Amino acid sequence: MTSRSLADGILFTDQYQLTMSQIYFRMGLHEHEAHFEHYFRRYPDYGSHQAGFCIAAGLESLLDWMQSSRVTDADIEALRSQVDSTGRRVFDEDFLVWLRANGSFDSLSLRSMPEGRVVHANAPFTVVTGPLAVAQILETSLLNHLNFETLIATKAARVCEASRGRPVLEFGLRRSAGKGANAAARAALIGGAAASSNVGMSHVMGVQPKGTHAHSMVQVFMSLGEGELGAFRAYADVYPDDCLLLVDTIDTLKSGIPHAITVFDELRSKGHEPVGIRLDSGDLAYLAIQSAAMLNEAGYNNTSIVLSSSLDELVIFQILSQIDHEAPRYGIDPGRLIGRLVLGVGSKLATSDGQPYLDGVYKLMALRPMAGEAWVPAIKVSETPAKTPNPGDKDVVRVYDNRGRSTADVMVAKDSDFGHPDSGESGFGSAKTVELRHPIQPHSRRTLRHSEVSEIEPLLVDVLVEGTRVDEPVGLETFAARREADIERLDPGVRRLVNPHRYHVSLTSELWDLKQRLVAEARSQSA
Repeated sequence: MTSRSLADGILFTDQYQLTMSQIYFRMGLHEHEAHFEHYFRRYPDYGSHQAGFCIAAGLESLLDWMQSSRVTDADIEALRSQVDSTGRRVFDEDFLVWLRANGSFDSLSLRSMPEGRVVHANAPFTVVTGPLAVAQILETSLLNHLNFETLIATKAARVCEASRGRPVLEFGLRRSAGKGANAAARAALIGGAAASSNVGMSHVMGVQPKGTHAHSMVQVFMSLGEGELGAFRAYADVYPDDCLLLVDTIDTLKSGIPHAITVFDELRSKGHEPVGIRLDSGDLAYLAIQSAAMLNEAGYNNTSIVLSSSLDELVIFQILSQIDHEAPRYGIDPGRLIGRLVLGVGSKLATSDGQPYLDGVYKLMALRPMAGEAWVPAIKVSETPAKTPNPGDKDVVRVYDNRGRSTADVMVAKDSDFGHPDSGESGFGSAKTVELRHPIQPHSRRTLRHSEVSEIEPLLVDVLVEGTRVDEPVGLETFAARREADIERLDPGVRRLVNPHRYHVSLTSELWDLKQRLVAEARSQSA
């Protein structure tokens, strides 16, 4: 238990966070107020298809971890035992004494995009302020919690987009990366999955876990001489009102469906209605059509047909398109058939197949030298322009056009009038236009006209003030409402599964000029 608490507690961080913190302590900088921002540089690219937006997730998991993590005596002993290549202790005793006394996140404040909302590349969706050393130690765990869950929630949202509103079930526990399966299940539910097979996390999230039986159950009864029919009867006997049978252990159309219909008839004769069947191999579109035809003929026109087996958003899109095209030739209404489908999505969802990580970073944007003094913006200059951050203490606002569609996320200086409720109609003040700059490309700019804007919405909200939660946790209904509202207000081009249209993320001219000035000053110092 001690080793587990060491790995899961406040030492769930990278070594360099602690070595930097000791440097800040030694130089007397550790209590300086810092402003860090978390954002991701690129949308997930799955190879054959790409994301045009992401769904924020992981905040509640992070806050739970922050509020339960404290430096312990065991942590200090572990750090005290570390030595460098000369045998000298890595961490000095006075630093460890300070860390033991101050080793919590109670001094930090967070502003963030709420979970379930659409977030975009390069726009900060988590802002951390507080003492420099403590905010530095937080970096690794913050990125671990937020990057992964956002990645999985995004994948789930795309799967749900492709599924035309049909229920999506998350089945990825067996092939996830260790305990990351819990984070994956939680994020999939935030991203739109209707349920998960993960029993524990389903109960945590307030939903009923879903699952039927595996091929092994049919194999057991076959080994005992009772065959597939005996297996189906056993399942129906124990779960007469929740009978959903996996029909492809032997031969879907020659064995599985006929045996399922036999058991369904027996259930109906006893006053129970079957739920449906699951198809887990073969040409799922063709088998769904043929299964529907056989079930319809037997009088089971409304039973569910669950499809699983290596599904993702692109495969689901192709299956539904094939049903649209092929079903009528077999006398099946494609709309009615698709309306019966449930999609079980496992490994490719829980691992974000094709894009296994989100390029999320945590960068220092400003430092306050002394309490009460102005923020001093911080810059990092990179030979790769995309890695040069956008400095300064700032907010993010979302601009909606006259159609009510979101048209840009704009980074604005913290004291800017842009988007402020008191700055005039549409948040422009007296200006008729405002110039927006691409955060990376120097020659890409956009003029936004007052007449084009219907609404400007501040995006970052206070979630933690000096270690104290601002609001109580919310449920899946709230996450769903946020996600659905935000996705509905995206342009269709941004929602495309393949080659989506680029969403505008911009800096105000004020912040662009600040960035260029700091870059020039930094380069002049190295000349």
